[in-house]
Amino acid sequence: MGGNMTPPEKPLPPGQYVPRGFPVLHYGPVPRFRPERWDFRVYGPTAGGVEARWDWDEFQRLPRTQVVADFHCVTKFTIPDNLWEGVTGRTLLELVPPDPAVTHVMLWAEYGYGANIRLSDLAEEGTLFATHHNGEPLTPDHGFPVRAVVSHLYGWKSVKWARGIEYLVGDRRGFWEERGYHNIADPWLEQRYSYQED
Repeated sequence: MGGNMTPPEKPLPPGQYVPRGFPVLHYGPVPRFRPERWDFRVYGPTAGGVEARWDWDEFQRLPRTQVVADFHCVTKFTIPDNLWEGVTGRTLLELVPPDPAVTHVMLWAEYGYGANIRLSDLAEEGTLFATHHNGEPLTPDHGFPVRAVVSHLYGWKSVKWARGIEYLVGDRRGFWEERGYHNIADPWLEQRYSYQED
């Protein structure tokens, strides 16, 4: 056989397609970034009872990594092979260990927007708090200065304009989860809506 065979396309989760470009979807206006007022917090029941806060300069100095991951939106588009750069969830868990009773976290963003994920989702290798996408700083409409990237779940869990992590000793639904979206959001199981929950 010749050497010019096209490799098979990477499989997509059920019901997904690859669009042209990267559609922009969010609820509410794009917040204005004010570096002198910005901070990122990890709080709630921590192992040592100590919470953490970083200003913008301090956050940029945290250990960084790059992750290549697909992005799956519940509205049925998938953007393959994004290069994200930022601070991993694992790094933040090491810097501010949760109390052993913690099972979930709330990812908080500007305007009080939140999305709940399991503690294990935060610790996944592909979860990070990104400042860059494909080698460039995030654009404001894609979450500048920091966007959570929880690449193995639908995109509404990857909150734009992220401002902190709240440790939780039980699950609590976030913004879209309270409005009919699935509590877990696994795209490979098509967990789109709350009526699909057990």
